[in-house]
Amino acid sequence: MIYLQLFLEFFKIGLFCFGGAFGMIPLIEETVITHGWLTEAEFFNLLGVCESTPGPIAVNTATYVGSVMGGPLGSIVATLGVVLPSFLIILLIASVMKNLTDNKYFKGFMRGVKPVVVALILSTGSMLLLKAMGFARLHDVRVDAVSVVILVLLLAIYFGITRFWKKKLSAVKVVLLSAALGILVSMVFEAVGA
Repeated sequence: MIYLQLFLEFFKIGLFCFGGAFGMIPLIEETVITHGWLTEAEFFNLLGVCESTPGPIAVNTATYVGSVMGGPLGSIVATLGVVLPSFLIILLIASVMKNLTDNKYFKGFMRGVKPVVVALILSTGSMLLLKAMGFARLHDVRVDAVSVVILVLLLAIYFGITRFWKKKLSAVKVVLLSAALGILVSMVFEAVGA
């Protein structure tokens, strides 16, 4: 039954992922691709949409995948599955917080988890950077010139504004700037015939 499978898989993602959304992305990717719910290309397109829409990536992804696989009920079940572990863990931690912060086992647990979270976030960041530059996998040598030009222009504009004008760009402005650059560079490449 798809509803039980959606709930259990997204519950597992919510239960075993630390470090927020970027720590969850590798597990979400593995789960949705292994089960055939999305292709790799669909997953990375969805990830781009989830990054630019309000709400946590894991919740947006669960809602979308649940909707595709099981309609409205599937989206509710998958979303409930991914948020329920966090809710229960926070409830548990809140009830024993005073005793937990001084507990040597909890401190040891946190020391052990932090490097894994950093590694997962770095892995996700490098994977997304490679995808943005046109690499399907590490061993793939195909470079998408449009994506590389957009990335270089975005970095130049971002660092130019923050370094020379000493202004900060909000994440919303960076997303809008990226979208505008994507449209503009794609149109230029299409006009040139590249």
